[in-house]
Amino acid sequence: MRQAYPTTPDGRYFVVRGRLWRASNPALPDAERQALVNNLMEARRAVAKARRARSASALAGARAEVDAAKTSLGERGRPWWNDGAPDFNRHLARNTPYAEWFAALCAET
Repeated sequence: MRQAYPTTPDGRYFVVRGRLWRASNPALPDAERQALVNNLMEARRAVAKARRARSASALAGARAEVDAAKTSLGERGRPWWNDGAPDFNRHLARNTPYAEWFAALCAET
């Protein structure tokens, strides 16, 4: 069963081990999102295959495919929101404006 990670109240990030990770763009149509997720999973499998083959060139290409898929999903690159709010991707939640929310979340568990 897949573990659900807490999502910030604005839906921009989910939290894993106290770190914020940018969520996919919720404005993507479901079919487009699913196609991009399928591309991402295929690229991740290509990364694993390249590692097993110890092929630096294949690994670089596969990693570029992962990056392209994650960028298309909105998880990398420019933030998908347009209100001018800064991007806190990969920051510790406790060091961001989400600190109070995260502390309250931790206190509940």
